[in-house]
Amino acid sequence: MDTATDRKLFLGGRLKRLRRDLGLTQTAMAGDLGVSPSYMNHIERNQRPVSAQLLLRLADTYDVDLRTLGQTAGPASEAELTEAFADPLFQDLAVPRHEIVQLAEDQPAAADALLRLYRAFADRRARDGTGTDSGDESPPDWVREYVQSRRNHFPELDTLGETLAEALAAEAPGEPFETQARARLQSRHALSVRTLPVEVMVEWTRRYDPHRKRLLLSETLGPSSRAFAVAFQLALSEHDAELTTLAEAAGAPDEPTRRLLKVSLTNTLAAAILMPYGPFQHTAEQTGYDLGRLQARFGVSYEQAAHRLTTLSRPTARGVPFFLMRVDQAGNISKRFASGAFPFSRFGGACPRWRLHSAFRTPGRVITQIIETPDGGRWFTLARTVDRPGHARMGHDAFTEGQDLAIGLGCELKYAHRLTYARGLDLAAPEVTPIGPACRLCHRHPCAERAAPPVDRPLVVDDWAKSVSPYPFVGG
Repeated sequence: MDTATDRKLFLGGRLKRLRRDLGLTQTAMAGDLGVSPSYMNHIERNQRPVSAQLLLRLADTYDVDLRTLGQTAGPASEAELTEAFADPLFQDLAVPRHEIVQLAEDQPAAADALLRLYRAFADRRARDGTGTDSGDESPPDWVREYVQSRRNHFPELDTLGETLAEALAAEAPGEPFETQARARLQSRHALSVRTLPVEVMVEWTRRYDPHRKRLLLSETLGPSSRAFAVAFQLALSEHDAELTTLAEAAGAPDEPTRRLLKVSLTNTLAAAILMPYGPFQHTAEQTGYDLGRLQARFGVSYEQAAHRLTTLSRPTARGVPFFLMRVDQAGNISKRFASGAFPFSRFGGACPRWRLHSAFRTPGRVITQIIETPDGGRWFTLARTVDRPGHARMGHDAFTEGQDLAIGLGCELKYAHRLTYARGLDLAAPEVTPIGPACRLCHRHPCAERAAPPVDRPLVVDDWAKSVSPYPFVGG
């Protein structure tokens, strides 16, 4: 008799996806869980069921919520595959939902490959429609997809960042980070840092002079951006070889893409130096993920702290899995990152019913909202405006008119109780706003009748690194 208690759990595809997300081999995971590599191989091939004891060891070893094993996560999520198969190109196939779910769960690598091919096709189709000749995936698109495939988490860089942060604190205890970093650049690398007037820097906010070994910073940079600029240069000076190795190992299709990826990785390391993983994750948990207190504790901007929250995926010290989106006042999206499974619409914009867009009416104020996506997922979100990096206010509003951006940060509703921003809310019976992250495919959704979704704006060369970097300041 096939009762619920008699059914066997075959979770091969999901365990394989989890193992890949953690960057582990079959042998390494088998050792962690106390089983043989051959048994782990059988489980991943769905030739053996997963026992209750193994599930408990899995949850204890990797801090995994067992309920999430039944959810699709990662770059090839059910929502993204559904969006791709909704293209008129596949209309005659009528791919059923259960096949899409099975593909995402049991064959994650094949699903990723299919989604990558479809995106390349869609990008080429869009370029052909605008008269653009290039058929290759652009460097920003490739780097963005690569970073997301790693769930915006690079444990190697977190380790390097923690080690360097500890060294800085030992060399100059009690001093501000920028003072510590400048002193190390001077003593270890004979490199000086100078802040110059905007008349001298003109359009540059940061410039490195390799001949005189000087890092030149514009006076328009605020304290947090200036500290990040110094951290970027320190990261490059201390760990150029490791960054190059990581960029080359990613298998970028060409040299411009590899260089851009290295810039993104260097920014990630700079953030790991400014906000070392252990102290940052501990402070986040202790303060209920209060961004204001994280800013004050680590001397960073709201955007830098928010981005760092999307990277807390260390198996032994996981943070809340956040997603992040950045838009301008026209609704153009310039950043999308997620350590969780938010169903971003790769081929459209953010739903206008999400309060991310109304944040511009209350500059600097955090707005909360609980949203529901068409797949039934519920998410607790924050929205707040920030200044565009490198455009610090210089005493008159005209200098930054129209330059503000909005940051949307959120997590699954089940994690909201850990956030200070959710205190006082009835999370068991919340007020929910339905939205559609893929509005053009969800014509019955209310927002489809209200506004056409914005699209990712075309990128110019100066925007490349800004669009793919997990942090506001980039090298260049």
